[in-house]
Amino acid sequence: MTPERLVPAVPTATYRLQLQPDFPFAAASAAVPYLASLGVSHLHLSPVLEAVPGSQHGYDVVDHARVRGELGGEEGLGALSRTAREHGLGLVVDIVPNHMAMAPRHNHALWEVLREGPDSPYARWFDIDWEAQGGQVLLPVLGGPVGEEIDRLRVEDGVLRYHDHVFPLREGTGDLPLPELLDAQWYRPVWWRLARTELNYRRFFSISELIGVRVEDPEVFEATHATVLRLLHEGLVDGLRVDHPDGLADPGAYLQRLHEATGGRWTVVEKILADHEPLPASWPVAGTTGYDALRHIDGLFADPAGAGELLGQYRRFAAPQTDRGGEWAATARRAAYKVVTHELVTEVERLTRAAHRLCDGSPDPALRDRAPWALRTALQELLVRLEVYRPYTVGDAASVVTEKAAAEARLAFAVPDEAGAVDVVRGLVLGRYGDGPDHAEFRIRFAQTASALRAKSVEDTAFYRYVPLLSANEVGGDPGSPAVSPEYFHAYCARLQRDWPTTGVVVTTHDTKRSADVRAALAVLTECPRQWARVLAETTRSGTGGPDAQLAWAAWQTVFGLGPADPARVQGALLKHVREAGLFTSWTEQEPPYEEAVAAFVAAGPCGPPGEQVMAFRAALEPHIRANVLGTALLHLTVPGVPDVYQGTEAEFRALVDPDNRRPARFPAPDPGDKGALTAAALRLRGRRPDVFGDTATYVPLAAEGPAAAHCLAFSRSGEVVTAVTRLSLRLADAGGWRDTGLALPPGRWADVLSPKRVFSGTARVAELFTRLPVALLERVGDAADG
Repeated sequence: MTPERLVPAVPTATYRLQLQPDFPFAAASAAVPYLASLGVSHLHLSPVLEAVPGSQHGYDVVDHARVRGELGGEEGLGALSRTAREHGLGLVVDIVPNHMAMAPRHNHALWEVLREGPDSPYARWFDIDWEAQGGQVLLPVLGGPVGEEIDRLRVEDGVLRYHDHVFPLREGTGDLPLPELLDAQWYRPVWWRLARTELNYRRFFSISELIGVRVEDPEVFEATHATVLRLLHEGLVDGLRVDHPDGLADPGAYLQRLHEATGGRWTVVEKILADHEPLPASWPVAGTTGYDALRHIDGLFADPAGAGELLGQYRRFAAPQTDRGGEWAATARRAAYKVVTHELVTEVERLTRAAHRLCDGSPDPALRDRAPWALRTALQELLVRLEVYRPYTVGDAASVVTEKAAAEARLAFAVPDEAGAVDVVRGLVLGRYGDGPDHAEFRIRFAQTASALRAKSVEDTAFYRYVPLLSANEVGGDPGSPAVSPEYFHAYCARLQRDWPTTGVVVTTHDTKRSADVRAALAVLTECPRQWARVLAETTRSGTGGPDAQLAWAAWQTVFGLGPADPARVQGALLKHVREAGLFTSWTEQEPPYEEAVAAFVAAGPCGPPGEQVMAFRAALEPHIRANVLGTALLHLTVPGVPDVYQGTEAEFRALVDPDNRRPARFPAPDPGDKGALTAAALRLRGRRPDVFGDTATYVPLAAEGPAAAHCLAFSRSGEVVTAVTRLSLRLADAGGWRDTGLALPPGRWADVLSPKRVFSGTARVAELFTRLPVALLERVGDAADG
């Protein structure tokens, strides 16, 4: 049997590696023997195509035709693939269809567009509004207004230079005086602050350094996917992760084209699902990258009553305003208003112009006489009320842009007659006024703007303002309802097995704001909210209260979750925290006095002597943190779907928001401990018994009985494997422990995978099941009658 045949078409488990110049293909190759010994079936690589030089993540692609030279090029990728296959491993790669880097000196396609304008053969690649800004692409790169910076712009060697920026010159313009030369280009360098209101190209969220790509165009799709598809067909790569499909014009059509081009290779999409939102059934993918699973797994370890009490303690400590961190829904709504009227102004203006053109040119009198300001207001009011990322089709738009939202939006108009603009905009979104090209473009741009707004307002703003329980503030999470009941969890897993049995499952990624182990520690605070409040009261009595109380609460939770660590890591994460929150400082309007006060507080408080009290409190809770850490790890590896293990997380891994969580991994993982042994055992079991966990497997909840039954969550996979974990272990200890609680196992004899000499059958005493660890992984080894 050749090594290639050992690589399954559908992964049993993947291992995510963050490639970067300090961790290239060669470093990944060196780690292969260790990673293969863990039991994964595939390596999951961050983007491998040519990116901006020095990029630490690779999502800023500049050339789809080349494998990134800084990582070792195609030769290095080929060597990694061969090494992986020699050890029975395949490769899954991350692809970025939505955007490229706005870096003309490195991005040849963009360079040609800036040089030749809309007549360039590459012009169709980029989502540029050539009708705006006099037909010039705005480049927000100047440090101030052009009048203040013009002396720093110079023509040398046939190009225009500004500091490190280099731009092409339109043919025949090189000898013009500088002001005339600037006016003659197909682009216009402008003050970076104009990006908020004047930009005329689609971005990735509000990041002006990333320009939207029109992969809906078949020629653009072919050009930007040719290399990846060749790598697939040549056998170097086996599967794909699709980054941010919500930014695309038509995600469903794109995924169908991709599915056909790959021959149906295993593919997952980075789709963030709101609670109760299904993944579109028509998408020909294996499922999501797994943030929905993260929310459900995390939620099991949050105590619902305690989370409510912790919220009350937070409100007493920080006294936040209702819509600035005091109440989740109000905070998210206010953040959405901020983003839609500031960071995404240019996107809303383009939508407004599109809506106004449709109204002015419509034969339907119902659309006439709609002022741009009224259409803009209606758009803003409907956008901020979306509870999911975006609609995908006309058919599902009504369930996204609801009549309830429209009724609320109408209240924003002082004159009721003018509120008719809301019905006009909603009708355009729902396809009620025609289905021509302009109507379709409006619906597409509405959906794209909606997804950018949701990401920026929820993940990147509200999550940093509403902070009673930081572990709930995770991608795909619902901070307003952090706890998940066992019944809800089992129902979710059953749906996953039925509808998306080979979807991705994650608990830590390169984008999580805190690693799973940090979140597991923080979840314990829902079991002891009063004790936590007392510790903070004692700790802050010495005057280390911080520049504002919300930040202080978040800072103390940060060090509790992280544990002893380099203070610079905490400082970096909290500086990002306050800038993302945007309450007292921000990335674009920085307030040095406030930021200096934050740094001083962190150094003197959470990272200073007072922090020792918090560390002592954490140490006292260590058994319960351990229970959450191991429970999270085991669920991650045994629920329906394909688990993706983030680099280094097979052992204890405590990390904060990027770039902290993207530091180069060390292999083998140092001191893997119980978590490492559990992870390896579960991964190897999945590799040995793929049928038990795959698309034909089953998922059956198992109910414990006895006084502590609520603290044991268990299920069977295909009648061959049993997972059992402890939840809310601090509450369990306070209530007297397991006592005579039992877990009725399915028929057969069951061996502990980590300690095979321990065998159970019938009804196992939970206390005995969890003698060594607060979790158990059992494999059926025979019939009950076997001796």
